[in-house]
Amino acid sequence: MREIVLDTETTGFEPDQGDRIVEIGAIELFNHMPTGRTYHQYINPERDMPDGAFEIHGIGPDLLINPRPPRDGEVILRDKPVFKQVGQAFFDFVGDAKLVIHNAAFDMKFLNAELRWIGLPELEWVRAVDTLAIARKKFPGSPASLDALCRRFGIDNSSRTLHGALLDSEILAEVYLELIGGRQPDFGLATVTTDSGDTGAPVWKPKPRPAPLPSRLTNEEAAAHDAFVKAMGDGALWSKLG
Repeated sequence: MREIVLDTETTGFEPDQGDRIVEIGAIELFNHMPTGRTYHQYINPERDMPDGAFEIHGIGPDLLINPRPPRDGEVILRDKPVFKQVGQAFFDFVGDAKLVIHNAAFDMKFLNAELRWIGLPELEWVRAVDTLAIARKKFPGSPASLDALCRRFGIDNSSRTLHGALLDSEILAEVYLELIGGRQPDFGLATVTTDSGDTGAPVWKPKPRPAPLPSRLTNEEAAAHDAFVKAMGDGALWSKLG
C-alpha cells in the first residue's frame, strides 16, 4: 500500500483570495514504512509575503512588504520556480497514492487550486487521510496539534522551531503510524543529530496517568441523558446495551 505523507506552507488561508503555496514537502510510505523517496520544493508565489504567514514559517523575507536579506538559514523565494514549472513533477510523485495530511482540508484546497490553475487534474478528496480528524476521534477533548501529538507519543520534534513542510511531513509520518497502531521499532524519520553530539540524556516519554481523570459530566447532564434515553422507549439501543 503506497501512501504519501505531505505538508504545505502558504502565504495565508484562502487560495480563492489570492493566497498561494510557497513550500511542499512529502515522503513516500509503502506498507507504512518509508521508502526513502521524498519530494521537496520551494515555490515562488508571485505575490508578497504577509507578515503573519512569515512569522509562522519564516520563508520568503525577500517578499515581505519591507523586504530584507535572509538570515539564519531563511529561504528566499524570488529565485524559486513558480508552481506551473513544478506542478507536473509533484502530480507525478503523488500518483494515485493515499495522501496523509494533518488538517487535510487546508492543504487539499490549496493543492487543488494550484493544480486547477495550471490545467492539471485535481486530487480526489476521498484520497485524503486526515490525521487531525483521526486524533480528535481517538483522543476527544485533547489537543490535537502536531506538537501536542508529538508530546503524547514521545516523538522528538525539537528541531521544529518554525513550520517547515518537509520536516513536518517526517514528523507527521511518525505521528500517523502511532495513531493507526504504533511505529515500527526503527522508523526514526525525525531523529535530529546536532553538532554537539549525543549528550546521553534519556529521551522523555509520556507516562501512564496514575489515576483516571474525574468525569466532567455534571449531574444535570447525566439526568438529561437518562431522560432522553427513557423517552425513546424500551426498544432504544442505549437500554439494550446498558
